[in-house]
Amino acid sequence: MTPPTVLSLGSINADFQMRVDAEPGSRDLLQARDFARMSGGKSANTAFIAARFGLRSLLLGRVGDDQLAEQALGTLAAAGVDISGVSQVPGTATAVSIILVPPDAKKQIVLATNANDCWDDDAIQALLTSIDQCPQPGCIVLNCEIPPAVVRSALGAARKRGLDAILDPSFAERFEPDLYPLLRGITPNAAEAGELLDRSITSVNDAAQAARALHAKGVAIACVKLSDGGCVVASADRLDHIPAGDMNIVDTTGAGDAFTAAFAVALLEGFDGLEAAAWGVASANLATTGYGSQPSYQGRAEITALAGQLLKSARTIDV
Repeated sequence: MTPPTVLSLGSINADFQMRVDAEPGSRDLLQARDFARMSGGKSANTAFIAARFGLRSLLLGRVGDDQLAEQALGTLAAAGVDISGVSQVPGTATAVSIILVPPDAKKQIVLATNANDCWDDDAIQALLTSIDQCPQPGCIVLNCEIPPAVVRSALGAARKRGLDAILDPSFAERFEPDLYPLLRGITPNAAEAGELLDRSITSVNDAAQAARALHAKGVAIACVKLSDGGCVVASADRLDHIPAGDMNIVDTTGAGDAFTAAFAVALLEGFDGLEAAAWGVASANLATTGYGSQPSYQGRAEITALAGQLLKSARTIDV
C-alpha cells in the first residue's frame, strides 16, 4: 500500500550554527564553539520528519546554483526525501541561516532568504503541477518564507486538488488574511500569533484567546505554540492547553518545525486536532534535547509515546 504524501513548500536553507557563551547583543564580539554546517529551513525540516515517519515526502522550493545547495539538500536526499521538486535559481545564492545558541538554549537566527524568494513563472507552474499530481491521501505543509504570491497560488491549487493545507506563518507579516479559510491548520508561535492578530500574547489565557480568534477566521484547527514548549489548540468543539513535557533542553533550533511536521502527519493519518497537537508538542519537546534541527529529530515511536503521556496532562480551558 502506498503511504500518504506530504508536500513541503517553503524555505530551504544552508544552516551555519554555533554556541555562544553570552547573550547575542551583549557585546561586540562573542566567542563561539560547536560550529556545525547542516541542512535547514522550515520546509526542509518538515520534509525530513515526514520521511522519517515513513511517509512519501516531496520537497518543493528553490535553491541557488552554488555549493551551498548541496549542503541544503544532501542530507535530505539521503534521508529519503524526494527533492525533484526543488529547482535552482541561476546566479543566486542558496538561502543561508546563521544560528546562535546562547546559554539558555533559545536560539537566535538571522536568515538571508536569497533563492527562497526567487520564483519565476516557470517555477510556479512546476509547483502547481506537482500539487495537481499529488496522490491521495496527501497534504501540503507550507510557510511564508517564500513570496506571498507563491503561497496564494499553492493554497488555491491544494484546495482544488482536495489536499489539506497546514501553515506555519513565518514570516507572519507576509501572510494575507483572506487565505485563512483555505487552511485546515495553522501553527504560529506566540509572537507570530500576536502579529497576525495585532495583540500581545503573554500568558496561556492570551494564547487561548488567540487560538480561538484564528479559528474564527476560518482555520479548522489553530495551534499557538508557547515559549515553554507547550501549546494551545482550538477547533470547532473544544479549546485545550497541552503543557510541555519535562525535557533537558539543549537547543531549541528547529523545534517549531518539528511541531508543525508531526502535527500535519497526525492529521493526515486521521487523528483529531487535540491528538495531532500532542504529537506536535512531543516532537518539538524531543527536538530540544539535541543540537541542531534535523540531527535532533526523533522517530515515530518516541514521539507517539511522549504524545500519549502529554495527553494525560492536557486540560480543556474556557475563555
